[in-house]
Amino acid sequence: MIDDKAEAAVRWPPSQADGHADAAPRVRRVGWPFIVIYGLAYTGLWMALLPPILVGLAMRVREIVPAHAAGSLSLVVGVGALIALFGNPFFGRLSDRTSSRFGMRRPWLVAGALGGMAGLAVVATAASVPQLLLGWCVTQLACNAQLAALAAIFADQIPAAQRGTVSGIVNVSLPLGMTGGTFLVEALADSTLAVFLVPAAIALACALALAWVLPDHRLAAVRRPPYGWREFLGSFWISPLRFPDFAWAWSSRFLLYAGVALLMTYQEFYLIRQLGCPPDEAPRWIFLSTLVQSCTVAVFGALGGALSDALGRRKVFVSGAALVYALALLMIAFAASYSWFLAGMAMAGIAQGVYLAADLALVTDVLPERETHAARNLGIFNIASVLPQSLMPAVAPGILLASGGSYEALFVAAAVLVALGAWAILPVQGVR
Repeated sequence: MIDDKAEAAVRWPPSQADGHADAAPRVRRVGWPFIVIYGLAYTGLWMALLPPILVGLAMRVREIVPAHAAGSLSLVVGVGALIALFGNPFFGRLSDRTSSRFGMRRPWLVAGALGGMAGLAVVATAASVPQLLLGWCVTQLACNAQLAALAAIFADQIPAAQRGTVSGIVNVSLPLGMTGGTFLVEALADSTLAVFLVPAAIALACALALAWVLPDHRLAAVRRPPYGWREFLGSFWISPLRFPDFAWAWSSRFLLYAGVALLMTYQEFYLIRQLGCPPDEAPRWIFLSTLVQSCTVAVFGALGGALSDALGRRKVFVSGAALVYALALLMIAFAASYSWFLAGMAMAGIAQGVYLAADLALVTDVLPERETHAARNLGIFNIASVLPQSLMPAVAPGILLASGGSYEALFVAAAVLVALGAWAILPVQGVR
């Protein structure tokens, strides 16, 4: 672990005695051991958080209220996402002003992993939809506290010249987490408790490993900014007129994740009702599709991030990848067989890997007030990822009702939203 003397060297903000109280600390290149552990912490988080969205929550609502599974799933996922919407920037703001002797990010990293495990335990043992909803809200709140810390660590520790490469590695964690988590769901299907708690235990172990090696900044208590209602409300807003580049990047991410949310939330019902998957085979079908998508995300995320760094360009990767994702959604919408569905998921993985690698680097490059409010502002950016998880399950039943229950129409609507996300990145001026 970093000792007190070493950690003192990276106290943040610098003291007045340093003669440059308002200067940002110099960010040095990070080594591969740190990058790998950082990526593992993200992998553990996704392993605990995403499989419930893909499989676990649908499995639980079918057990609890089989006659109202679709509506109950929309309720649980939507409200949980609304909690996440407020949790990420809120904990980001708290992280930016944490003056603990353990650092600014480390306490939230560990506490989030512990809280996520507690919430998933409630999800696994719930006997009613309200209990399931409570457990999922706790899970979302805690995991987003952890996610806010991880995002801030990226801004704190990774220099501009490595952001594309490291964001590519980070985005490899997404498919690894999905694949590993869905594999555990299938392997541990005989024990509902194990399905949820084994991934949570892995997430906790990875978070502890990162906390051990993290050279965390330490905020002097006398430099901690005030916090009241005005600051609380400011945790959820950045003026688009003052920071238009950030606003366009936010809009692009929101539109892409609107399509992602529809695909992830309704994938199981689509497979069962439109492609004829037997309900007891759904976890295996989803595992295979997740594996296909994960492999392409991993490969093209790493390649896209490294190429973005090498060329010094972000926008062409972000916009082009969003267009490819829209085409993938159309392929999925009109898939005549499970094989065509897998091909569409592979294309979606290619696009998602490139998009996320370049987009994280892009938004960090244009992030407002990065030196003083990195966690808060990245938390606001992450609203673009979680808000669609709340809005789209509320919108989707209307689309299904108007289309006579057609998942083709639902995924075509998702493709249109993602295509608009490709357009939204073009007005960004602060990066190439």
